[in-house]
Amino acid sequence: MPARSGGRSNPLTLTLNFSRGRWSASWLMTLLTLVVVVCFVQLGRWQWHRAQGKRELAAAFNAGNAAASELGARSTAALPRYTQVRVHGRYDAEHQFLLDNMSHDGAPGYQVLTPLHIDDGRVLLVNRGWVPLTRSRHELPSVAIDGDASATPTGKLDALPVPGIALGRLPPAPDAPWPQLTSFPLVSDLSAALGVPLEAQQLLLNPDQPHGYLRDWHVGGIGPERHVAYAVQWWGFAALALGLYVRLNWHRT
Repeated sequence: MPARSGGRSNPLTLTLNFSRGRWSASWLMTLLTLVVVVCFVQLGRWQWHRAQGKRELAAAFNAGNAAASELGARSTAALPRYTQVRVHGRYDAEHQFLLDNMSHDGAPGYQVLTPLHIDDGRVLLVNRGWVPLTRSRHELPSVAIDGDASATPTGKLDALPVPGIALGRLPPAPDAPWPQLTSFPLVSDLSAALGVPLEAQQLLLNPDQPHGYLRDWHVGGIGPERHVAYAVQWWGFAALALGLYVRLNWHRT
């Protein structure tokens, strides 16, 4: 138990006297330590909530494995992410996009986005899967559709992939030959390149559907376990900062 507080000590210092020593810290160090600890705790909370969000996203993805329903007149913008839908239309094989910087098991490649002209006149982007990088970036892979372009694709609705930083975005180059190369584009970028409005979400073509490539769909980014580990790490930093604050200001008498 403290014997007394340092009533006659320096007003710029917080002092407590004990029977075995004295604890003394400047108010500036106390304020800085408080700010650091609060920041570390909040960063931990942020990672913890991100873990919860990833769990909910994974649950929504698994729920999307239910039987598909007809898209009908519904807008994809009004449907939850990973909703399983079926739609009939005709692929526009002459105007396709290759999403660059898409890897699979560490191998570089592209995801193939093909416009589907729905029977009611709307246009939906169908992600037909992943293809590996060719020997040269100047030689793009062939993504032609063999046979009749009419199709009734089934799959999950999803947003276009987003980069870790905004600098990763590269919209299709104006007047570039087809298929057009792009990296983490916005729907508006692809709509401008095609000259037609597009549905808000893409369709991830199911693995059992024709006209597709490698389709190992899963929730992107790191898993919830990693976010929990990051949260514990930040809270550990908070405890360490608080422990150092106490230890470095302890003086034996």
